[in-house]
Amino acid sequence: MKGYFITIEGPEGAGKTTILSIVQQELLKKGYDVISTREPGGIDIAEQIRSVILDKKNTKMDSRTEALLYAASRRQHLAEKVIPALQEGKIVLCDRFVDSSLAYQGHARGLGIDEVLSINEFAINGLMPSLTLFFDIEPEAGLARIAKSNSREVNRLDLENMNFHKKVYEGYLKVAERFKERYQKVDATLPLEAVSKNALEIIESHLNCN
Repeated sequence: MKGYFITIEGPEGAGKTTILSIVQQELLKKGYDVISTREPGGIDIAEQIRSVILDKKNTKMDSRTEALLYAASRRQHLAEKVIPALQEGKIVLCDRFVDSSLAYQGHARGLGIDEVLSINEFAINGLMPSLTLFFDIEPEAGLARIAKSNSREVNRLDLENMNFHKKVYEGYLKVAERFKERYQKVDATLPLEAVSKNALEIIESHLNCN
């Protein structure tokens, strides 16, 4: 692959989507060939799967079904959008990737990080990010942000109790330790401008060193 695959991770309310948009615009201004995308989704088939996963009516969804649907969405997104962009030499900024599955389904749902990783290894076929930014915020603070926002979609995962969200955060810390060679932590409790600046500096440093 000639391009750079950079992912943004973090618990609910970390501000990933907002910061991603700002960072992409700044990189474009500096002349970088960069696209942004998201998981689950990013292309039509994956967005259809997203609508099933996050539908608030689907409260009966089995944890393994959930993990498999995420992996299926991920595969289609990679095949149709991410891999072609990387082959063209683009920088791909992705809001969530496999680490989300490891934190949410692997740890918080109790399926096991290794077990969920094995499902996803088939889906991603060896493609991992060269850099992952972890937007670090405690679940209480992140969910408080969501409660104040009228613009953000409320999905099935937002309906989970605080204990679940605490487990997600714990899961992320475990994943960050496991893949520490590609993880960079960003303090997501700082003001928007500071978080954007920090994220941009980390990404530019990574691009300049590779």
